[in-house]
Amino acid sequence: MTTKRTIPLVAAALAATTALSGCAGFGGGGGDADSEGSLTFTTWASESEQAAFESLITEFEAANDGAQVELNVVPYDQMFTNIDAQLSSGEAPDIFRADYGNVGVYSSQEQLLDLTDYFTEDEVAAFTPAFWEAVSFEGTPYGVPHQTDVSALLVNVPLLTAAGITDIPTTLDEAWTWEEFADVATALRSSLPAEQYPFASNWQLGGTPRWLSWLFEADGALLEEDGTTPAIDSAAGAEALDFTKSFFENQWVPPTSSVKSATYADAFFTEQTVAMSFVGSFLVPDVENLADFDWIATPMPVNERGATDLGGNALVATAGTENPELAAEFLRFMSNAENMSTFCAATNELPTRVDIDPASIDFAVRPDVMPVFVEQATTIEPTDVKQLTSPFLAEISVAMQDQLEQAFVGGQGTAETLANISSAIEEATS
Repeated sequence: MTTKRTIPLVAAALAATTALSGCAGFGGGGGDADSEGSLTFTTWASESEQAAFESLITEFEAANDGAQVELNVVPYDQMFTNIDAQLSSGEAPDIFRADYGNVGVYSSQEQLLDLTDYFTEDEVAAFTPAFWEAVSFEGTPYGVPHQTDVSALLVNVPLLTAAGITDIPTTLDEAWTWEEFADVATALRSSLPAEQYPFASNWQLGGTPRWLSWLFEADGALLEEDGTTPAIDSAAGAEALDFTKSFFENQWVPPTSSVKSATYADAFFTEQTVAMSFVGSFLVPDVENLADFDWIATPMPVNERGATDLGGNALVATAGTENPELAAEFLRFMSNAENMSTFCAATNELPTRVDIDPASIDFAVRPDVMPVFVEQATTIEPTDVKQLTSPFLAEISVAMQDQLEQAFVGGQGTAETLANISSAIEEATS
């Protein structure tokens, strides 16, 4: 292992002094006096996210005379199927939420509102550069980076204590190496009954790109610097795949927890089917509500470097909106420093602005574990962001899910799996 702490992507955000600004209208003041109109806003949301959205929408309507925003909350697994159908039929919402990996799919097809004329240079500079790049296509912004979240490892303290594991890292400098993590999993496997497992990874269904965290930890890459050439068929790719295949071979994870599982990792954890689980910070409120045992958070294991997933989402307006100025004002309102801080505090998520220090946020639930997630975010490198926000990632992820499923539970070999993913990348980017 060369290092346990890498050059941080969001160092500016972590080091910056908090300078919260109020809601700014088009001219830099309050709401636009002539903003009467209506907007539709479609999103998926946890309970805390929905409550935060509803509260901020009420404030937006109060600040913009006559404006009305209709919130439509749908399940995540239906979200983009619905959006695709609505875009095709000309009935898309004015605003919708999109994860960073999907923004490029829509912006590259000119389906989103170009925000170039709606944000000043100073307003753009307030966002962490990598996240502003994540909502841009060929230099043009098509959304605002609303928040981010990362994964860390949640730990059932009583189950680890029963296995003799009491030294649990709380900082990146102390994070378990892959070898140490394997030792912990082995000890848990010996201690736990057959129906319980050491841990679960959160790569189920739409979370398949989270497997890339293991690839990055091995100092590997999905794509070369040109953004189109496959890079996964490498020594690092083989190391990451062999290690994650061993989770199933050693019965460290439930056999039903593969990438096509219908059960998410946090559910395995709260039901105590597993002793540890990789979970995004946005799920901390749900875990705290459901878990009736003592639990804490520890950083993800490190190998050649530390890494995590690039979670979080952007808010975008559709190109066909009948109220583009009001839609842009809504995006500005939701992503200004004060409202972003409010949203992140209520939802246990992380900001995407350089004028917000995540360590200063008064998180609503389990503020004691949130420093682990805040520090975990510093392991994301600019090269990771470029790959995780590629406009080709959505198509690549579908093939990657099929191939990882075959490798994890179908007996497919490492070399064949990596070769097949490489072929899928070539097809997606050609």
